[in-house]
Amino acid sequence: MSRIIPDLVVTPQELPVQVDVVVIGGGIVGVSTALSLVERGVSVALCEKGLIGAEQSARNWGWVRQMGRDPAELPLAIESLRIWRGMNERIGGETGFRQAGIAYLCDTEADVAVYEEWLKHVAPFGLDSRIARGEELRTLMPGMAKPFRAALHTPSDGKAEPFIAVPAMARGAAVKGAHILTNCAVRSIERSAGRVSGCVTERGEIRCSSVVLAGGAWSRLFAGNMGIDLPVLKILGSVARVSSVDGVPDFAVGAGNFAFRRRLDGGFTVAQRNANIAPITPDSFRLFRDYTPTLIKSWKELTLRIGGQFVRELTMARSWKSDEVTPFEQVRILDPDPSPRFVHGGINHLREAFPVFRDAKITQMWGGLMDVTPDAIPVIAPVGSVPGFHIATGFSGHGFGIGPGAGALMADLVTGSAPRVDPAPFRMERFKRLREAA
Repeated sequence: MSRIIPDLVVTPQELPVQVDVVVIGGGIVGVSTALSLVERGVSVALCEKGLIGAEQSARNWGWVRQMGRDPAELPLAIESLRIWRGMNERIGGETGFRQAGIAYLCDTEADVAVYEEWLKHVAPFGLDSRIARGEELRTLMPGMAKPFRAALHTPSDGKAEPFIAVPAMARGAAVKGAHILTNCAVRSIERSAGRVSGCVTERGEIRCSSVVLAGGAWSRLFAGNMGIDLPVLKILGSVARVSSVDGVPDFAVGAGNFAFRRRLDGGFTVAQRNANIAPITPDSFRLFRDYTPTLIKSWKELTLRIGGQFVRELTMARSWKSDEVTPFEQVRILDPDPSPRFVHGGINHLREAFPVFRDAKITQMWGGLMDVTPDAIPVIAPVGSVPGFHIATGFSGHGFGIGPGAGALMADLVTGSAPRVDPAPFRMERFKRLREAA
């Protein structure tokens, strides 16, 4: 019931001898990077160890939001929304993007105060976010039975369909000339005179002058083999699909303990908001000091769990040579079990607030592993110690919405173009352990 199978991307699989850029990872950030590069006339090969968009890019909620973003991340979210609006036409395919809006419901006046403070901070950006109360709130939220205090509503926010969006974008990139290679893990990066000169894949070598690592939850492991101590941990989210109901908002809605989004197929994607599992792994101890402030701040939203993942990662190789089989070839797709407790908890909370969902049936449940940095802001930056090497990872559950902008920004950085947004918030050296690498 938890198996995720995205749309298959069928493209020629012949390994190119040489390209300008190799992108490692076929999630939304890697695919967006490849798409942006090939549109600029840059030859690019995207290497994905499994299937395109099969991990967190297919397992998220499908929200495309500006609302509630950290001010440091907001310009990228605004740029991404602009890109999303033209994506279907750009790639000649369906991503499911609809600019339907998003709303956050507030249980208490303290919740309202938090959003009012956020509105003050982001006022210079000119968003259409506003607080709705009273009759306006009841009109905005048909079917609502619980007496929420207010809602923060952003009509210009949107949604897209994770199962189909990234594969559609990859097909669009392939039509434009990108090499999209699946079941093709990159083992190592080759260097000449200190800078990138190629990649060794499980099928052979591709010569190139630049590499972008967009490996999501795998990025820390790959970077570690290069001697780069990337501070990224994995967080497990649990999601469900339920059958269609009528009489509720068509836009995405989040409350303190549930979230829902109407899907392109008519059903709903549902989750328990602010309820994730932090698997305890060997990296949890290696990075303990980096994450302590976040753990203190967000302890109510996280459940620590030790289980089989600890043993799997403890016994997993952390270094290898280019002629050795890597962990990326041993586990093609991360498909973790969801938490039934969190899934059913979210649905029960939703049914209390919107009784019409009492008739909805669960048709699917799944889990996904998010790559999370200590400050929940991604790394989108060059690696100074390895000229030609770039990293785009650590999107902390925000990657689907801001993926198109992140890919375009990375393409700017790789080609030396003027960056479309300030890249400073995403620099590597903000983390102490990465200052030497950057």
